[in-house]
Amino acid sequence: MKFTVLTLFPELVEVFFDHGMIGRAMERKLISGESINIRDFATDRHRTVDDRPYGGGSGMVMKPEPLGRAIRSAREKSPRAKVILMTPQGKRFNQEDACRMAEENQDLIFVCGRYEGIDERVHSLFVDEEMSIGDYVMTGGELAAMAIIDSTARLIPGVLGSEASPLADSFVDGRLEHAQYTRPERFEGIKVPEVLLSGDHGKVAQWRLKSGLTRTFLNRPDLFEQTRPSKEEKKVLLQWAQELKALAGESV
Repeated sequence: MKFTVLTLFPELVEVFFDHGMIGRAMERKLISGESINIRDFATDRHRTVDDRPYGGGSGMVMKPEPLGRAIRSAREKSPRAKVILMTPQGKRFNQEDACRMAEENQDLIFVCGRYEGIDERVHSLFVDEEMSIGDYVMTGGELAAMAIIDSTARLIPGVLGSEASPLADSFVDGRLEHAQYTRPERFEGIKVPEVLLSGDHGKVAQWRLKSGLTRTFLNRPDLFEQTRPSKEEKKVLLQWAQELKALAGESV
C-alpha cells in the first residue's frame, strides 16, 4: 500500500516517513510512502502556487494548475489510488475509516491545502473523498494526513509486532481500551492492581473488561449510544454501580 502526500512542505512528511513504526514498515516493504512538492509543478520563475480569491476577501487560495498537475503526476505513479483532500469540511475520520482503508489496501494520495484553501475546481475534477480529523482549523493538512496514515498503516498485517495488538485498541469494539501497567510494581506509592499479578487469565480478562467500560463511561459515554452495551457489559456496569453506591454509603 502506498501513501503519497502532496504538500508545500515535503520535509515535514519525509521526517514522518523516516522514523518509528512507519519507517520500519517502509524498510520492510510492507508499505511505501512519498511526499511530492506541489511547488515543483508551478511553471513561472517564482514557482507561484497561490493567488487572491475572486470576489475579494482576506488570505490567498491555492491555484488549480500546479495542484492539478501534481495530482495527475501522483496518479501516474499510482493509477488506482484514491485522492483524499484534507479539509475541515470533510467527513470526520475515525477508527472505522482506518479499518476500511487498511482492508481495501488501495493506494492513497493526500492533498494538503494551505492558506484559505484550494480552488473549488480541484474538488470536482480530482478529489474522491474529503476528510477531517476534527472540528478545528489547522494551518495545513500535513499533520492531519500523517495522523490518518499512521492509524491506517498500523492495521496492515505485519506492520505491528503483534497481530493481536490492533484488536485491543480503543474504538475497535466501540469502547476505550483498558488501563495499562508495567514494571515496577510500585511507583510513587501506587501499586499495580493485584489481579494483574495473579496469573489468572480469566480474572485478568474480567478486570480489563471492567477497566475499559469504566473508562468509556467516564470519558466517552457517547460511545454507548453508538454501540449498545452487551449482556455481559451490562452485568459489569451494574456491578460497578453497586460498588460505587456502597462506597458512597460508607463515606456518608
